[in-house]
Amino acid sequence: MKRVTGIGGIFFHAKDPVALRTWYMTHLGIDVQEWGGAAFRWTDEAGKPTTGTTIWSIGAADADNFTPSKSPFMINYRVADLDGVIQALRREGYNVLEKKGDSEYGKFGWVIDPEGNKVELWQPPEGQ
Repeated sequence: MKRVTGIGGIFFHAKDPVALRTWYMTHLGIDVQEWGGAAFRWTDEAGKPTTGTTIWSIGAADADNFTPSKSPFMINYRVADLDGVIQALRREGYNVLEKKGDSEYGKFGWVIDPEGNKVELWQPPEGQ
């Protein structure tokens, strides 16, 4: 079973998220949206749009969405079979969080890596 198929998102916390978003917009040209992040659309080798996006987002340092991790970042990895990957990680003895998410954006699960970082696993909806 193939596990990770790509990076779905990069999320990090900042002391002043508004100022940091502005810095990234001004100095690196990232098209930060009102919701606090940007969506990078995937392209093929020729530069033609293809299915998929990578989300980039800055949140407040006091947000608890990375709990139980103490890290200021979380990476979201795309997977084709969320349930299969979660079962394999549990069999291998890793701390897979019981909470799972299911929405119009797909299915989500979380595991804590050996350094204590919360890792988000995302199975996009069919066709995305």
